[in-house]
Order: sequence, then structure tokens, then C-alpha cells
Amino acid sequence: MTETSKRFPAALYSQGTDPDARFSLANERTFLAWIRTSLALIAGGIALEALGLNLHGGFRLAASMVLIVAGIAAPLQAWFGWVKTERALRHDTPLPPARLTLPIGAAVSVAGILVFLGVVLA
Repeated sequence: MTETSKRFPAALYSQGTDPDARFSLANERTFLAWIRTSLALIAGGIALEALGLNLHGGFRLAASMVLIVAGIAAPLQAWFGWVKTERALRHDTPLPPARLTLPIGAAVSVAGILVFLGVVLA
């Protein structure tokens, strides 16, 4: 068994050539940052609902759900972004865009607006 076939995902590592390790490690750090973001979004959504703050109930629940759904989407960005970036590094092609940054950013903005409305209308 070759060293490349022991790495996961083997189909990715069997392509192209190994890039400078610093770039692969930076890609991994970006993956982990997305995972941290996911945990923070989910924890924020749970906390918003669990703490029972003095917000209008419907707005509080809606903001919580938006944050939790965004937190569920962030690991998808983490994984697919990592794979696409690693593939681009291995083939020395331009780096791909992060596709879910706008939807996740919009979700955080919507959650903020819902919390604001929940405070104002409470």
C-alpha cells in the first residue's frame, strides 16, 4: 500500500502533485475555522432559545432556527471547500470560491434582524 493510498480521501490524494505543505496546512486551518464557526452558530441558536430571553417568542424561535440551520450548512462549506481547494493546489489551478459564504452571512444578518425585532416588539 502506497503512502498516498493511506490518506483520506484517497481519490483526492491520487491526483496531481503534493503542493507546498504550508498551503495544505493553511487549507486545513480554514476547514477548522469553518467547523468552529458551525459550532458557534449552533450554540448561539440553542442558547438564544434555551435562555428564554425577554424577546418576542416568534422572533426568538425564528432567529434560533436560522442560526442552527446556518450552523448545519457551515460544515458542508468546510468539507467541500477543503476538497476543492486541495484539488486546486494539487493541480496548480486557481483557488475556487467559497460558495456558502454569502448564504451563511445572510443567515447571520437575518438572525440579527429577528433578534432586533424581538427586542423592539417584546
